[in-house]
Amino acid sequence: MQVNVTGQHLEITDSLRDYITTKLAKLERHIDTVTNVHAILSVEKQRQKAEATIHINGANLFAAAEDENMYTAIDALIDKLDRQVKKHKEKRSNHHRGSSSALQASLQEEASQE
Repeated sequence: MQVNVTGQHLEITDSLRDYITTKLAKLERHIDTVTNVHAILSVEKQRQKAEATIHINGANLFAAAEDENMYTAIDALIDKLDRQVKKHKEKRSNHHRGSSSALQASLQEEASQE
């Protein structure tokens, strides 16, 4: 996973870069196909804003979070992305596998009864 961290009106320190990288690594628990992550950290007066775009197979996921503390904003961002990754993973799985075999079994029963 390639992680790009950009700062707007903010210098990205090593501790901020390490923090966001370790938090983003937790997203790989749910899905292995994360190829690229672009995170933008910005400061506007008292608002600390964190945005990220994740490129995975089949989709690009985006989330943003704001708070007075940058680390809290990053935590909220990771929570939002985690929910989106889980939802995307559920959509990609085939939910009709069990129902089609149950349908075939009931059709076979009806045919044998006739």
